[in-house]
Amino acid sequence: MSRVLEVSLSTEQIDAIWGTDNHIAFNGAGATIHLADLTDNTANVEKIQQCARAITKMKITAIKLSGDWSLEAQWHFWQGAYDAKGTPEIDFAALPAAQSQALQDRISVYNWVKQIVNQTPEELSPMKLAEQAAEYLTSLAPAAVSYKIISGEQLQQQGYVGIHGVGRGSDRPPALLELDYCPAGCAEDVPAAALVGKGITFDTGGYSMKSSLGMLNMKCDMGGAATVTGALALAILNGLQKRVKLYLCCAENMVSGHAYKLSDILEYRNGVSVEVVNTDAEGRLVLADGLIDASASLAPIIIDAATLTGAALTAMGDEYNALFCMDDSLAQQFDAIAKREYDLTWRLPLTAKHAFKCPSDYADTANSRAVPGGGTGGASNAAGFLSRFVQRPDTWIHLDLAACFVPSANSLWSAGSNGRGVRSIAAFLNQL
Repeated sequence: MSRVLEVSLSTEQIDAIWGTDNHIAFNGAGATIHLADLTDNTANVEKIQQCARAITKMKITAIKLSGDWSLEAQWHFWQGAYDAKGTPEIDFAALPAAQSQALQDRISVYNWVKQIVNQTPEELSPMKLAEQAAEYLTSLAPAAVSYKIISGEQLQQQGYVGIHGVGRGSDRPPALLELDYCPAGCAEDVPAAALVGKGITFDTGGYSMKSSLGMLNMKCDMGGAATVTGALALAILNGLQKRVKLYLCCAENMVSGHAYKLSDILEYRNGVSVEVVNTDAEGRLVLADGLIDASASLAPIIIDAATLTGAALTAMGDEYNALFCMDDSLAQQFDAIAKREYDLTWRLPLTAKHAFKCPSDYADTANSRAVPGGGTGGASNAAGFLSRFVQRPDTWIHLDLAACFVPSANSLWSAGSNGRGVRSIAAFLNQL
């Protein structure tokens, strides 16, 4: 039987033998994480997460957290300890019952999000993504969840030109999941919010093909769908009693004799025509269908999440998700919640003018600009494109998920999904 490593927190200064830049010391009784104080500030919880990551790299298989640990301290320890190749077994420190349940709920949701994003693209087809999301949410609230999945040629017949167009090149059919979370007594209510997620289960770039290196981690391109599903799941576990609609736009962007092509024009159900000038700008094409449906639901708040642009990654690095919103007070409200949830966002520019940044000589708009990388302002231009498909853009939040996936393990995270974005959206739903 493996020995259990006991880990405790201390405000005593670490012994100089461990180095001035270290915060963890080992002794015969286990390990101690040394902090200046035990407040749940960002610096402290990140140090705890880094120490957990360091312990996991040592191949420790069983850990017991001893002494006084807050909910956030234990949560960040778990995030650092999580590893795509196997997470140590953790015996958590005592917490009040409600906080202990909140910790376990958070872990169960993030485990699901990480697992589904980290699945190989061979394992996770568009239909399987839609089915697994629906089954997961149904398992949490069987009496409150109903859903339908539209797939394959049904999408074309019903006018979902974006999802069908992007997904038609694959042998595995595209799919739209429309899910209704409707607690008892809410059946006659307009949804309090609608969530839309980009679910590209693998992205080759289509005929605007990515390089091998650029394609390597494209199993994560359904991270938006996983994020909004996880957010709704966490909100449900936290007691959500408002009706919420969920739309997952699922497809594989592949090359074949049936794939969509440059210069194709897509005629959307809301009357907007789109010329395809870059088949690797496919996420906005599938999201457009979901945003049309979300607007039709009459929900007063729409939130979409997507691993949408390389431009957001260039601007934000890997610590922040990019936030786009045309209403200052709504943006400030969401940003404040994100800070409280240690789930940081940073607002980038979006105005009505951005809807016209991708002009076309043949359609109302192009899906990008016909220059490398979509040109300057690519993340804002993509958000501007999406705004064409929202009836009331001032009630809409767009999250370009720059921080939800880690290509290689670092001092804070295992390689793969980290779930960034889930807590902020869930907390936003819970305060509606």
